Order: sequence, then structure tokens, then C-alpha cells
Amino acid sequence: MSKSLYQTLNVSENASQDEIKKSYRRLARQYHPDLNKTKEAEEKFKEINAAYEILSDEEKRRQYDQFGDNMFGGQNFSDFARSRSTSEDLDDILSSIFGKGGFSQRFSQNSQGFSGFNFSNFAPENLDITAILNVSVLDTLLGNKKQVSVNNETFSLKIPIGVEEGEKIRVRNKGKMGRTGRGDLLLQIHIEEDEMYRREKDDIIQIFDLPLKTALFGGKIEIATWHKTLTLTIPPNTKAMQKFRIKDKGIKNRKTSHVGDLYLQARLILPKTETLSDELKALLEKEL
Repeated sequence: MSKSLYQTLNVSENASQDEIKKSYRRLARQYHPDLNKTKEAEEKFKEINAAYEILSDEEKRRQYDQFGDNMFGGQNFSDFARSRSTSEDLDDILSSIFGKGGFSQRFSQNSQGFSGFNFSNFAPENLDITAILNVSVLDTLLGNKKQVSVNNETFSLKIPIGVEEGEKIRVRNKGKMGRTGRGDLLLQIHIEEDEMYRREKDDIIQIFDLPLKTALFGGKIEIATWHKTLTLTIPPNTKAMQKFRIKDKGIKNRKTSHVGDLYLQARLILPKTETLSDELKALLEKEL
């Protein structure tokens, strides 16, 4: 959630009250109408005072941290003000958001600003919508594009590589329309079960078919992985569901950049007994 009032005062969202006060005093001197006669400076001075009035009050700051720039239709305060009709002054703009009474009753160049402002009366529009997006393990590995259909609107979306189960992807301006603009679409990721692939954190487990003969006596087998086709050496007496590790061929974690491993897991394929000769079947029954 954007918090442009912090940007107006050139401070971080974690700034202390002392830091906020120091930055405010410096900016107020810089843009004070007595020292800077431009129209831009006058508007900037008003914005600085408005930002300080809110951020210097613990309760108002707490509520602004909760609602953020939703009160300005998701824009920062400066952009919101500039986007309005040139015939509107700051009083008209704020009055349209907070009701009648406007800015002039709460603000003058020599006053403290929003002294009469009451955030508790503010109820921002909730224009965001949430939907489930089903993706495959390969989608999260390869960053495939998916066609998304929501509210009779279809668009193409590239799946971020490494996206995790339950993670939300924000798509700007695909939400509901409202008086302050359009909200966002929040797509919650659901990774579908796959017969061949599964994901364990940053590791990928891929099932491959292993003939009984190769499992018993060893040999080489080609396996088409998500990365490329590999030649895997199978040792004698390989067991069903035994895993073979291919280092650094898993998924790249979006937060830590750690790359997991690929594990190839053997699924034993038994021959059909009806294809075996009677002599071989008798020998197997005797020896096994």
C-alpha cells in the first residue's frame, strides 16, 4: 500500500517523530511562500503542512498507515491533486474526499493544518477483488503465460517463476470500478497436483519410469526433465521410488534466490507375465 505522505516529507515509514519534525521544518523553510514566490512552491507548502499534521499525530498517523493512499484513489497525494480539474483548489479536492467543510476551515499557511480532520469518518472504497488462479508445477518452473478470465474480461498473465502455493499476485486496474477509480485484482495461487511433478519448497521431484530389468541389473536411461533430457546411470538393485539428485536444477526462490535441486524418483515398471515364456516364469517363481 503506497504511503505518499511519507514521501512528501522525505522520510521513511519507520521514521521517528524527531525525524519527521526535522524534515518538516527543513522543507517548510524551503517552500515557505515568503521565501519562494512560485505557484508550485505554494502548493508544495500546503502538501508539506498537510502531511506533517497527519504524521505528527500518533492517532492520525496510525489510521493513515492503515488506509494509506486509498483515500486518494490509490494515487499519491500530489498526483491525485494534479489529476483533478484545474478549477479545483486544494479545498475542493479534499472536500470531495472528506465531505463539506473542506480544507480552508482546517488549514492556513500560518496554522497547524488538518487540526479538525477526523480519519474515523473516512471509509475508503474497497475496489479490489480476489480470485483463485490454478497453475501447474511447470508453470511455476518455467514462468508460463496463462489466460485469465475474471468479470467477463480475459487477459494474458505471465506466472512469476518460483511463485508459491497461496501467494497472491496483484494485477493493477483489473478490479471493480468506483468513484475513485478502479481497484486491483488479487490472484491467489493454487498449484495443482501433478502425476509427474511435485514441489517440496525449492526442490522438484519428478517421477520417471524404470523397467524392471534396468532396476535389477543396472544400465543407462534417458529422462526428459523440465530442464533438458538427461542420461541417468542406474546402479544394479535399484529400489522402487529410489531418488537420484540433480543438483541446482530445482526452482529458484523468489525471496532468497536459493536454487533447489531436482530429484528423479524411480517408478518401477513390471513386465506383463503373459508376455513371458513358461520357462522364464517358472524360473522366476523358483528364484524370487
